[in-house]
Amino acid sequence: MSEPATERIRNIALVSYTGAGKTSLAEALLYTARAIPALGSVPSGNTVSDFEPEELHHKFSVSASVLHFTWNDTVFNLVDTPGALSFLGEAKTILRAVDGVLIVLGATTGVRTELEKIWVTIKELQLPCVLFVNELDKERADFRHALEECQKVLEFKALPLTIPLGQGAGHDGVVDLLASVALRPEAGSPKVQQGEIPGDLTEAAAEARKALIEGAAEADDQLLEKYLGEGELSPEEIQQGLRAGTQSTVLVPVLCGSAVRNTGTTALLDALTRYLPSPTAAAARRPLEGTTAQQEAVSRQATPTEPFSAFVFKTLIDPFVGRLTYVRVLSGSLGADSGFANTTRDTKEKGGHLFTILGKKYTQVPRANAGELVAIGKLKETQTGDTLCDERHPIRYPGLGLAKPVLSFAIEPKSKGDIEKVSMGLHKLVEEDPTLGFMRNQETKEMILSGAGQLHVDITFEKLRRKYGAEVLVHTPKVPYKETIRKMAQAQGKHKKQTGGHGQFGDCWIQLDPLPRGKGFRFENKIVGGAIPRNFIPAVEKGVIEAMHAGTLAGFQVVDIHVTVFDGSYHTVDSSEMAFKIAGSMGFKKAMESAQPVLLEPVMNVEVLTPGDCVGAVIGDLNSKRGRVSGITTKGNTQSIAAFVPLSEMLKYAPTLNSLTGGRGTYTMDFSTSEEVPRELATRVIDEQKAAKQAMAEA
Repeated sequence: MSEPATERIRNIALVSYTGAGKTSLAEALLYTARAIPALGSVPSGNTVSDFEPEELHHKFSVSASVLHFTWNDTVFNLVDTPGALSFLGEAKTILRAVDGVLIVLGATTGVRTELEKIWVTIKELQLPCVLFVNELDKERADFRHALEECQKVLEFKALPLTIPLGQGAGHDGVVDLLASVALRPEAGSPKVQQGEIPGDLTEAAAEARKALIEGAAEADDQLLEKYLGEGELSPEEIQQGLRAGTQSTVLVPVLCGSAVRNTGTTALLDALTRYLPSPTAAAARRPLEGTTAQQEAVSRQATPTEPFSAFVFKTLIDPFVGRLTYVRVLSGSLGADSGFANTTRDTKEKGGHLFTILGKKYTQVPRANAGELVAIGKLKETQTGDTLCDERHPIRYPGLGLAKPVLSFAIEPKSKGDIEKVSMGLHKLVEEDPTLGFMRNQETKEMILSGAGQLHVDITFEKLRRKYGAEVLVHTPKVPYKETIRKMAQAQGKHKKQTGGHGQFGDCWIQLDPLPRGKGFRFENKIVGGAIPRNFIPAVEKGVIEAMHAGTLAGFQVVDIHVTVFDGSYHTVDSSEMAFKIAGSMGFKKAMESAQPVLLEPVMNVEVLTPGDCVGAVIGDLNSKRGRVSGITTKGNTQSIAAFVPLSEMLKYAPTLNSLTGGRGTYTMDFSTSEEVPRELATRVIDEQKAAKQAMAEA
């Protein structure tokens, strides 16, 4: 394949919600462009962009796939993104690698929460968009109603370029308003037939064309002046105005059709070519800006003559294929088997072959220039979101800034021999999907997998089983409770044991004092007169620290405590470090029992973003979870609720918030402090802990 000029490239993200027909539309565009010989379908499981076994099983996209093809002289990299709420993190990552967006709207379903959420990111990145109203062949399809709802909810100026020829069962094509012709697909062929506009649509088409011309004129002052003076614009001038309005995000061109009947796709491809920007045009409006290691601002031009730089937007790890790194070349050019720097991780990499991507088909190419999307083989350290660049001209682009995963599960291998297999597999899956989180909780000793939702986690377990042959048991994570004391207490720890030879003798007096929350642990030596030799004091401290790992209430770690050793005795022959370590542990445990020990729970700083009409329900629910609302502020079209809520009440909050807000709410949380557990709840936690220990002992 010849290397395309940057001006002839279109990098476009295909976004919407699950069920709008994104994958079917991608298939129709490939067919119309003659990139595939026949139309596949989602129910049949033979589409180009859905090829993962999990996608074939569930009948919807769970990961982004790149579709490289040409239409006339334009080279497309169309990225089909997942639409489910649980996978919007990947869709948002893809938006960082493209220059424009194709939004799909179901003619019978209208706007859904997922589209509202992705629209926020599109606006933040100021990406030009084209809207396609799909599924006009379905019963109760209503092009006008769907478009009006979309404009109302997403608040943009829509400008239809096509209108439907019939809706529902009678839908068989579209009217191209600019060319004033009817377009119908040719049976059994990707070609389209042109014809006259039906008489019953003549008046509607004329009105829509007039609105189209007015919208194009308003996007350009010179065109507006001419239109007001002459009352008409040439087709070229209309396209000029539409291009200017689209790329400045003033307006959104709208087209329509049916992906499964392949109607409207020719006009759509023409519109994507004409109105969405090339990498060069996009960079002129949104400069490629980054920083050096010294945090100095630096920029690049989207041309092959600039120093090489690229952004990693996807990582694919397969046990059989190996690791493939998907990159958007932002500037310069990259040859196969080249070396370069990863400035995100401050390391050097040596790439392998380069490939263009069409679903799961990879075509090897010798070089990739600015603006192209390619896969690189054999990178070892690079992960999604990283910056790659010429070693001699370093630059680092901003990171992904993805939201933290909100739903966590504790996992354990079904087979004890699979611990390493599970750990290795999950680490690789997290590399593929940075919206996942995986860690080992040092306090509870559990492996914790976190995701954006239940579906996200379930799909991850399916991949773990398929790719790495590991199955896991899943349960709610343990809350890392802690123990502390309320008052000062003293106790003697005396360890005396006589054996046939040297005995063991250690004797120390321990005082415990409470510390303020978050102050941890402090040890003080107040021995005077040599009651305990100095060389045995560290052993006492070590015994205390070990005893703090399991408090006397329920066996949780002890925190926020000041321990003082102030007296004791020793034996010149029988005393040893081990004896004083045991004595220190004994003294600490005795003192804890009389120091009014209490249970502490982690309290989280929670921020909930919710539509205004759901604020009351959300606050009421937080109050029921022992939460304390600290403030409410407005952020754009949403309300931000700040609150302090115990972690034990937040473990299953994600589905609750979805239910309260119809899927429109999101939240983040971070550790704030530890607070005493209410007495009734503390009693229940202590009883459960004792019962669990007894069950383990009996087993």
